[in-house]
Amino acid sequence: MTRHDGAPPDMTGAHQPEDATVVYLPATRTDTPTRSDTSAPSAPEESAVGVGAVGTEVELAPAREAFNTRRLVPEQARERMAHGAVVVAHRAGPAVARGARGTARHAWHVVAGARVLARRWRDRHGASRYERMMQAAELEGNHERLLEWEARDVAEKQRRHDRSQDWLNSPLKLVGALGVGIASIVALLLAVGIVVAIGDGDVSQVVAPIAGVLDAIRWAWWFATAYGIFLVLGATGLGLVYLHEQGRKHTDAPRWLRAEPANVGASVVDAALDESMIMNALRKLGHSALNKAFKDGWGSTVMPTWVQPPLPVGRHGWEFALRLPGGVPATSINGRKEVLAHNLGRRPEEVWVDVDDGDPMAMKCLVLNPGALREPVPDYPLLAGGQTDFWTGFPVGIDARRNPVTTPIFERNTIKAGIMGSGKTSLLQVELAGAALDPLVDIDVFCFADNNDYEWLRPVASIVSMGDTAANVEACLAHITDLHASLAERGQLLREYGINSVTREVAEKDPRLRPRFVVIDECQSFFRQDKPEDRRELVNMMVRFFSAARKYGIVLNFATPTPSDQSLPRDLVAVTSNRACFAIGDKNRNNVVLGERAYENGLSALELKPAVKEGNKIVALNDVGTCVAVGYMQQPGLLRSYNLTSSDQNTIITRALELRGGATHPHPTAVEPEQQRDLLDDVHTALAGEDKVKATDVAARLRDLASSYRPYQTLNGTELATHLEQLNVKVTKSGVLWVYAERVRDALAHREGGNT
Repeated sequence: MTRHDGAPPDMTGAHQPEDATVVYLPATRTDTPTRSDTSAPSAPEESAVGVGAVGTEVELAPAREAFNTRRLVPEQARERMAHGAVVVAHRAGPAVARGARGTARHAWHVVAGARVLARRWRDRHGASRYERMMQAAELEGNHERLLEWEARDVAEKQRRHDRSQDWLNSPLKLVGALGVGIASIVALLLAVGIVVAIGDGDVSQVVAPIAGVLDAIRWAWWFATAYGIFLVLGATGLGLVYLHEQGRKHTDAPRWLRAEPANVGASVVDAALDESMIMNALRKLGHSALNKAFKDGWGSTVMPTWVQPPLPVGRHGWEFALRLPGGVPATSINGRKEVLAHNLGRRPEEVWVDVDDGDPMAMKCLVLNPGALREPVPDYPLLAGGQTDFWTGFPVGIDARRNPVTTPIFERNTIKAGIMGSGKTSLLQVELAGAALDPLVDIDVFCFADNNDYEWLRPVASIVSMGDTAANVEACLAHITDLHASLAERGQLLREYGINSVTREVAEKDPRLRPRFVVIDECQSFFRQDKPEDRRELVNMMVRFFSAARKYGIVLNFATPTPSDQSLPRDLVAVTSNRACFAIGDKNRNNVVLGERAYENGLSALELKPAVKEGNKIVALNDVGTCVAVGYMQQPGLLRSYNLTSSDQNTIITRALELRGGATHPHPTAVEPEQQRDLLDDVHTALAGEDKVKATDVAARLRDLASSYRPYQTLNGTELATHLEQLNVKVTKSGVLWVYAERVRDALAHREGGNT
């Protein structure tokens, strides 16, 4: 044994084997020996072990000053154990927290289920249901319905009063009924016993039925006392399960009690939508009239009237219709769409509010799943085959519900605006693809920028004129002037054919009525004129032509990155049927494109984001090709255009050439060399022997005389008079400017050195 004083053990015991090996372990001491105390051996140091034979002196290491500091486990092992303990705690902590939160959540569902049942009982046995319905009728201004529910409330209160009065007399009646019932049962049992006794010849059988009933009562009491705890526990468990299910179905747990998503730490947004989420979003909308309606009882379990509960729209969003209280039109909710979207966990462009077609007091709302607008759009539907029809419309993209959109083209005009990289050219190219796939449509493109956006159209287009040059502006203006002048001829042809507007059948017969699809891209260069009077004349001419050309089969399309009154005149926008606003910088420009107070009414493209480029590489597409459109669909909303790759464009043009019989149209450019002409000779020819002709008519005849001569394409009556004055031909204004043939001949003779 080890001695308590720390000395070596006594080795003289009778049972101690000889030559035994002894290992000295540290002994617990009450005193602390000093280094001078050598009367007793000290505990060995660290891993030193005293070993010896019987009677052999063993040298021990000096004792440590600190108590019990010997480490039997290596330091590295201790570190690994400590690290393991930290890891276990780190992993167990969230699990414990989730378990506690789950337990609290399930307990909350049980309590909420009890509240649901209590509310149902109160609705069935109280007047709260009637009061809510009366409040709803009062908010809606429906007096007939209000009087009806008041009458029901009075009848229900009278019924409850009568029932309360019945309870005053029910105890006495119950006691009497119990007495009569017991007496009847005893009499019945005695009668049965008498019959059995007579049959068996045993008088003791008279009370046998009563004894049997008493035995049954005793057995039931024994069973209840022996197994009643299990019945109570089972019934309690079933009751708790029922309460939990009711609470889970009809209420939402607080956010801090909800279960975390499976991928904790990732950015996960619950896309599901239910009634409680919608009502919470409306409560936090900051709408004074709606807040008052909530205080008056709107938004309870019975109200509001759900015209349509939240239902999924494919895999991309949810749609619901909600009847709003009086004084809260759907347009006022739309004006707060940004706040509503925030409350629903969406971006503003992912929430769309409209007035329900069937109920003017109902709000119809489309709520897209987060990120739904950035999912890829389908391929262009006519890549594999087919052709378009100018009179029925061109496929352009998909709407917010991902339904394909075919927009009308005939008798329409379009404008498109958006900052660089927003995708407006994509929509233009899709429309041009539709025009190319109708062999009757002629295509004219003027782009005031040098790029490659429209080169693919050259095989089928009549004009593709590129470049931000004065010559290109003059060529575009001359072309529009020619088209404007051609409206008179087209009108005469409509009268000859006895039709009110151009039809496909007539256009196939007469090439002079072929529809034209005219594109003016970067139109700010076209409308910005140095002189105010020149711009005013240009805008007035364009507005007149813009409004009149549609019924004659001429469609104009304008596109600009800087929508303003200078680059996109308001008078022009006012008569435009189709408008598309891509990502834009401010609400004023947004309203220039989409109309007065469009931003305030919820039609906003400010939240759309253009593509992000680093060098020549696109690093983020964002909302490219997505726009807020008016006129493209039955209702204003989001439009996502198809995207045409270079391969897609080549496929479309190849088929367009086949549809057009392989014929190509001339496509003059704005930079080809021009042949000089003699204005006096051409004016003399244009007068055609008449004594005097209006200057505007002379200018038109000059354009017909030399249609490819660009100075004549932009020439008007005032400019012609100025040029003739410089050539010593006086133009007299008598109501209008007149060009006299005699003065032209005099100028020619004077230039040649002769006399008339």
